[in-house]
Amino acid sequence: MQEPDTPTSTVRSAQVTRLGAVFRGVCMGLAELVPGISGGTIAFVTGIYTELVNSLASFGPQSLVLLRRPEAFWQHHNLGFLLSLAVGMVVGVLALAPVVRLLLAHAAPLLWAFFFGLILASVGFIGRARSRAVLARYGTLGIILGAVFLALPTGQVQGSWLALFIGSAIAVCAWILPAVSGSFVLLLLGLYDDVIVAIADFNFLKLSAVGLGCAIGLASFVRMLSWLMQRHEDRLLSLLTGFMAVALAKLWPWQNADAESLLESLLWPAEYVTLTGQSAYLMGVLPAVAAGVVALWLLQRVTRRA
Repeated sequence: MQEPDTPTSTVRSAQVTRLGAVFRGVCMGLAELVPGISGGTIAFVTGIYTELVNSLASFGPQSLVLLRRPEAFWQHHNLGFLLSLAVGMVVGVLALAPVVRLLLAHAAPLLWAFFFGLILASVGFIGRARSRAVLARYGTLGIILGAVFLALPTGQVQGSWLALFIGSAIAVCAWILPAVSGSFVLLLLGLYDDVIVAIADFNFLKLSAVGLGCAIGLASFVRMLSWLMQRHEDRLLSLLTGFMAVALAKLWPWQNADAESLLESLLWPAEYVTLTGQSAYLMGVLPAVAAGVVALWLLQRVTRRA
């Protein structure tokens, strides 16, 4: 007999303040800059995931009819919340992309370790709210799917306008899921560096491709996600918890960025020093992991009040 989906007490459709939505958006923007952590994860642990998905899914053919009534259009689509979140994400991405780019170039192990701790805490946060029977079944499936996903070879696509448009449309589907990183999808496609450089250099032509691709990809995917969340929430989030647990491997502190597969990219500290000529930051990695765990705890505490 199939067990029914149970409501998730940790996912609340909170009516957050506008400032709270902006703050969450900044955190989500930062998350999406790093391959391995999803903006959807931040939305989930800060209590706005259901509201975000439902607000995005509210757009459809009826939106054209509501355009005649601006106030009804605004309220139906929860635009105050969505625009505040979008402003925060834009601010987070534009302000922090140069910082992330610098850290990836000179202190990558510390950055990876911080996000390893954050995602490790997120796995525990999301997983503990699931039914044990459902988590055992669908979480295992998520682990298998995650292993297959990580085994995919990293591609190298020329960063043309069309390639960035298509890649962004695919990656944004990962952005909205609380497990899969849109940046990691871009990394698999070989477009991650192009996007980071375009943001850091304010290349508006390439950024237009990214923005348009995200808009179209999100509009195509979010309604199906909303349907799944309403009918199969526990199963879906159990599957994504397993997927996210495996994705921790992508946040291993010592990596070979030029490797063609995940297994080849994972290095021991001594191998990392030999290959890159940079410090392995051995004394800083564990504190950085702990800082990631604490950051998630603080993020939950702060956002409960905003």
